Amino acid sequence: MAVVDIRNLSGKTVGQLELADDVFAARVNPHLLHETVRHYLASQRAGTHKTKQKSEVSGSGRKLWKQKGTGRARIGSVRSPLWRHGGTVHGPVPRSYDYRLPRKVFLGALRSALSAKFADKKLFVVDKFELETHKTKAFREALSQVDGDSRTLLLVNGEENVNLARASRNLEGVKLVKTTAIQPYDLLQHESLVLSREAAEKLSRGLSENKTSGGPSTAVQIQGAASAEMGKGGEKRSAKPAAKASGKSAAKKPGKKPAAKSKAKPKAKKD
Repeated sequence: MAVVDIRNLSGKTVGQLELADDVFAARVNPHLLHETVRHYLASQRAGTHKTKQKSEVSGSGRKLWKQKGTGRARIGSVRSPLWRHGGTVHGPVPRSYDYRLPRKVFLGALRSALSAKFADKKLFVVDKFELETHKTKAFREALSQVDGDSRTLLLVNGEENVNLARASRNLEGVKLVKTTAIQPYDLLQHESLVLSREAAEKLSRGLSENKTSGGPSTAVQIQGAASAEMGKGGEKRSAKPAAKASGKSAAKKPGKKPAAKSKAKPKAKKD
């Protein structure tokens, strides 16, 4: 089990926290990190580029000279892409660069990024972000007691904290995100990661694949299906005789009588 020290904003250790091994001590997969960062950067593109086509540039549409007999190349309009100030062929148009990333890929990349921070000893857990004031100077001194001399910091907090948001937004290289908005790209961009105790517990519980609660397990379902096939005497019942018996019982039940089939009349012979 991955164990990390819990500190307060004064830098003193106040306890320890056990984290899930499959979240904070998993194998780092560079391929998943690459795919997730590529998807994040693509989704951040504005996609507002635009070039004018032949029908959108200014200029008359009349034919400049006749088709034949002049010895010059045939031309239909000054807006031709072959001419200066003409339209652009197959130019970029406004579009979205975002695409769907499988959820399992994103979660695997998030586990890899968290495990990399824990392996590099760049993951710190704070008991609570309790700030008496929103002043930046006091918060900067508190961060230096927690993480040392890291240039860039990613702060993750589970709940809304006005003083924390105001005190951290003016610090260069410091970014505050919620637990539900954490991205592998942000983890790779910042040197150190500072989690609140609540945020660390949520990530450890939410990203863990070995969940003990939240519905019946697969083994219980298999046992229930196997016990349904066992008879009172402990012998297995076959499915086919049961189906036949149900068919016979259904036939014996009273119901509407089937309609009598009408016999076709014989055709009259022609004389």
